[in-house]
Amino acid sequence: QVQLVESGGGLVQAGGSLRLSCVASGRTLSNYAMGWFRHAPGKEREFVAAISTPAYRTSYADSVKGRFTISRVNAKNTVYLQMNSLKPDDTAVYYCAADNGRYNLGTDPLSYDYWGQGTQVTVSS
Repeated sequence: QVQLVESGGGLVQAGGSLRLSCVASGRTLSNYAMGWFRHAPGKEREFVAAISTPAYRTSYADSVKGRFTISRVNAKNTVYLQMNSLKPDDTAVYYCAADNGRYNLGTDPLSYDYWGQGTQVTVSS
């Protein structure tokens, strides 16, 4: 199994920034494409961003383009989500996920094999 642990969530005012981290254990992160999803009350789980390996190509939801940046440091088995210019609509539980199709940039959560427990992000207005 791959275990994923997110951290870095919290309460921030609109316009602020947070950096989420996801650390993997059990398997090397270099074997997986990685994604971030979020789940807000009253909404379905939605795609946020993804990054491939080894090419490090990225994909973003239209709602976060220009504000969020996904990155990875495979040597640390860690993927990051830098979130800038946060809006109240960004409030959600954020999950990282691993896809053993390492070149994939999937937006469908069913494409991902392993999931973290989530970290809460709350953006106040």
